[in-house]
Amino acid sequence: MRIVVTNCNTTQEMTEEIVRGARAAAGPGTTVTGLTPAWGPESAEGWLDSYLSAAAVLDTLRTYEEPYDAVVMAGFGEHGREGARELVDVPVVDITEAAAHLACLLGRRYGVVTTLERSCGQIEDSLEAAGVGRNCAAIVGTGLGVLDLADSDRTNRAFLTAGQRARDAGAEVLVLGCAGMTGLQRTVGEKLGVPVVDGVGAAVKLAESLVSLGLTTSRAGGYAKPLPKRRSWGTGAR
Repeated sequence: MRIVVTNCNTTQEMTEEIVRGARAAAGPGTTVTGLTPAWGPESAEGWLDSYLSAAAVLDTLRTYEEPYDAVVMAGFGEHGREGARELVDVPVVDITEAAAHLACLLGRRYGVVTTLERSCGQIEDSLEAAGVGRNCAAIVGTGLGVLDLADSDRTNRAFLTAGQRARDAGAEVLVLGCAGMTGLQRTVGEKLGVPVVDGVGAAVKLAESLVSLGLTTSRAGGYAKPLPKRRSWGTGAR
């Protein structure tokens, strides 16, 4: 089985970290390839970055020519998943809804710990659109930017503080609210005393399940194939 994981930003180091987490979760016989957009924001933090990122990720998938069986979109709360489901003929699993769905199997209410506070509204909208917003007790920012996550000690401390706030708000399960937090669940889950779900790992396992079951995106309705027409993808796009 071949899974491609799309980073939502142009930072190659983050793609490599995401791929390490994805491969750790993947079962035997599954290969994981990371895709980094050639253009777009270096980190996705806010509405402008998110919409720009969505177009860049779609362009990356549109021009990727190697065969694959499923797509994992590794941008928490970022836009583009619906467009990707129209575009490709394999299952597309977004880490935001994958993590939330698995969290709902582990506790009545979950909380999301993310990066900057400005991302909270966007994540809330994404969870609502995926139908899992009602079970979310809190979305809490750590105050760290996406590129700050490379400092593991600082990230751990900030996550523990934010995670406790989410617990105090009623969360029984925590979700890592950024693909760059992949791997953090191993170091903070025990300290907080609740399950911590990593969206990258969750999405990989769900993608494997869909492929194994022979299931893919429905074409009856909202995810029908795009209408045939001329589309311009910008200067230099193929």
